[in-house]
Amino acid sequence: MTDLDPTVPPSGTGCAECDATGGWWVHLRRCASCGHIGCCDTSPMQHATKHFAETGHAIVQSFEPGEDWFWDYAREDYYDGPRLVDPQSRPSGQPVPGPAGRVPADWQQHLN
Repeated sequence: MTDLDPTVPPSGTGCAECDATGGWWVHLRRCASCGHIGCCDTSPMQHATKHFAETGHAIVQSFEPGEDWFWDYAREDYYDGPRLVDPQSRPSGQPVPGPAGRVPADWQQHLN
């Protein structure tokens, strides 16, 4: 896809929208076009999918330590993407779900 930009760094170490509103996430996804970090579809707010819906940026890569797979929202299938500029994941010390201090005790009741 021509809109991918492997030189763009991630927008941060956590979901941009959750960080802005004091929310929390389960796993993180990185937009391969603009670097936006959003939370996965299991997370309460599903910001990565919302980012695709708002921008049309269809390709994301997992932003989890040890994972390098890509997903194409438009095709609803895995994608063989390029190596993106570092960092490749959230900090390995960040808990799942995260971030520390913002995850409710009953977090399992909020999963999608």
